[in-house]
Amino acid sequence: MRENRPQGINRREFLARTACVAAAGAAGAILLKARPVQAASGPWKMRLSTSSIHYSKVPIEQACERIAALGFEAIDIWSPHAGCPHLDDVQKRLGPQGLKELLAKHNLKLYAFSVYAGGYPKYAELLGQAGGGVAIRGAPGPCDPKDLTAKMKAFIDGLKGELELAEKHNSYLAIENHGNSLLDSVDSFKAFADANSHPRLGIALAPYHLQVLKASVEDAIAAAGKHLLFFYAWQHAGGVQQLPGLGPTDFTPWLAALAKIDYKWYVNPFMHGEPAPDEMSKALEKSRDYLKACAAKAAGR
Repeated sequence: MRENRPQGINRREFLARTACVAAAGAAGAILLKARPVQAASGPWKMRLSTSSIHYSKVPIEQACERIAALGFEAIDIWSPHAGCPHLDDVQKRLGPQGLKELLAKHNLKLYAFSVYAGGYPKYAELLGQAGGGVAIRGAPGPCDPKDLTAKMKAFIDGLKGELELAEKHNSYLAIENHGNSLLDSVDSFKAFADANSHPRLGIALAPYHLQVLKASVEDAIAAAGKHLLFFYAWQHAGGVQQLPGLGPTDFTPWLAALAKIDYKWYVNPFMHGEPAPDEMSKALEKSRDYLKACAAKAAGR
């Protein structure tokens, strides 16, 4: 077979350059598999997931069926916060292969495990064997503002063991902001971004808690930037009005802020205190349509 190489390059140089290109291509393929990445050009495209805790009254199989029927692309599966049985049931009964088969049946992607109860190490191997994803956990309690930089650095340094697990199991660790915690204000988001250099550590942003503090969600999104791994489409209101489109908040500026930072993960409509499954599905359907309309407006900004 005749080699098609530029004139002036000998065989050894040609083979060396070819090997470098092949290696670069393989490395790129690994990176793309490890983290969801959108096309580099074109308008920002919103992708939607939602959380299994919305259907905590039914088994994980029914939760997946309902979430897929609503057109969501991916799922966030909860450990036993507020009694949600799903993640522990998956671990004990289905295992990673059973979970993969369940998700494939409904054409759902695995986005996240919410591990507020139980902690990430308990579920790290399961997450990795099921394909990898984002593990979401909280932060420690608040500190004096003058100590914020030092406390944030110490907190991130203390995550070394969990981040080693994330590397081993092809996953990411996202810290949620919460009222009365180290990660709560826009300043704390900035401190986190300044202190964090680990590619598998980031933020799960919950606007609900920022609104309680009367903080700017858009400013928090900008401060999180490339560190943002999870976005709860969740507003401070009661009942189903926590969901986008059902409460008073205009989500368009928030989605425009996500587009501005080229957010590459999922937008996850969310609430606590979920109603019965049929009512929950009707509420999520409205949220889905509302978010799509907001995204179209945000794209025109």
